[in-house]
Amino acid sequence: MNILRKKSITQMLEQSQKRALNRTLGALDLTLLGIGAIIGTGIFVLTGVVAAEHAGPALIISFILSGLACAFAAFCYAEFSSTVPIAGSVYTYTYATLGEIFAFLIGWDLMLEYLLATSAVATGWSAYFQSLLKGFGVELPAVIASAPGSGQGGLVNLPAMLIILTMTALLSKGIRESAKVNNIMVFIKLAVILLFIAAGVGYVKPENWHPFMPFGFEGIVTGAATVFFAYIGFDAVATAAEEVKEPQRNVPIGIIASLSVCTILYIVVSLVLTGMVPYTKLNVADPVSFALHFVGQNTLAGFISVGAITGITTVLLVMLFAQVRISYAMSRDGLLPGVFSKVHENFKTPFANTWITGLIGAGIAGFVDLTTLAHLVNMGTLAAFSLIAIAVIVMRKTHPKLERAFKAPFVPVLPILTVLFCGYLMISLPAITWISFAIWMSIGTAVYFLYARRNSELNKG
Repeated sequence: MNILRKKSITQMLEQSQKRALNRTLGALDLTLLGIGAIIGTGIFVLTGVVAAEHAGPALIISFILSGLACAFAAFCYAEFSSTVPIAGSVYTYTYATLGEIFAFLIGWDLMLEYLLATSAVATGWSAYFQSLLKGFGVELPAVIASAPGSGQGGLVNLPAMLIILTMTALLSKGIRESAKVNNIMVFIKLAVILLFIAAGVGYVKPENWHPFMPFGFEGIVTGAATVFFAYIGFDAVATAAEEVKEPQRNVPIGIIASLSVCTILYIVVSLVLTGMVPYTKLNVADPVSFALHFVGQNTLAGFISVGAITGITTVLLVMLFAQVRISYAMSRDGLLPGVFSKVHENFKTPFANTWITGLIGAGIAGFVDLTTLAHLVNMGTLAAFSLIAIAVIVMRKTHPKLERAFKAPFVPVLPILTVLFCGYLMISLPAITWISFAIWMSIGTAVYFLYARRNSELNKG
């Protein structure tokens, strides 16, 4: 009953050749999948709050710090996903290098991360959607427009539930169809962001950038730990590896290209936003639209709201997709019940898993106020990034002759920097985040010893 037993690379590659899932995605699809996951709540919601409460105009440095941590991790993801192109992302890579219990716990961690991210993003989508409806004179009754405990007198956040169920229905029918819808929506939101930059740059007042660091360097770091949420998503590209054509080439391109495009856009939008509006006034739920209203561009602000809804929809789609692929891989290895890895005969998707996940996510979004849980999502992601970095070092030592289509540069220096950056951001998160994370991982440990260890395919073997 060895809890550190490892799944061999040979086993994994043989598993990927069975092709239970359709390989239909190309490099452009993956890049747009990554952009679809990354650009959403971060750029349309978090920018204003972090500027007003933590970083001021130095928000740009917060984004650069978070982007560096992600960039280092991205190279590690690219090496693994091109070498072992199967579903599961960091869970799968940890299984091959560090052992079963670590793999299960990081999979358990990622399941919570993606599920909470899906539900939290759906709540943001609901807020923007209701704002758009108000522009047309339609106001939803408070009782069906917000979750209990949000202070708005609601019993259920119905719009948040309905958008998750809509994305669930789309994903259950097939990844090719989902990717087409995602690609269209990504082009729309990129056009809207470029429109904001083009329109807003003429209203930038350099005096709004002073003082540049009103909260000091500590505020910048806290801001970096918070806006890290804005980068969550590029790792979801790795979860799609088993559904990619020529994964050895296309997965690294998708990961690195999507992260690069989004980092550049975040930096430019941050500069324009804090240049248009004094940072003290940006503590609003829709800072990008607010900035245009502030300078009198009300029509453009309406377009931005449409773009925000579109952008947040793609985040929902990719987060839900990633969650399903993680639990699919864990189930296939026997660590979760078999229903999660059952593939639909016609659609070639984990159909039941998709609907189970979607219904749970919709329930959380509809009835739980998630504002206090956003940091927990960041904690889970930072832990995953740290493990993927460690796994790359271990893989280089244990499988030095393994054919690698892409090799992360400067190993072990770059992976060590990844762990240090992520650790630095983790200790900047509130104490309640650490307590919540410890509780969730304790539950996961119990599930592993009571169920997963006994039912593991390696144990049966």
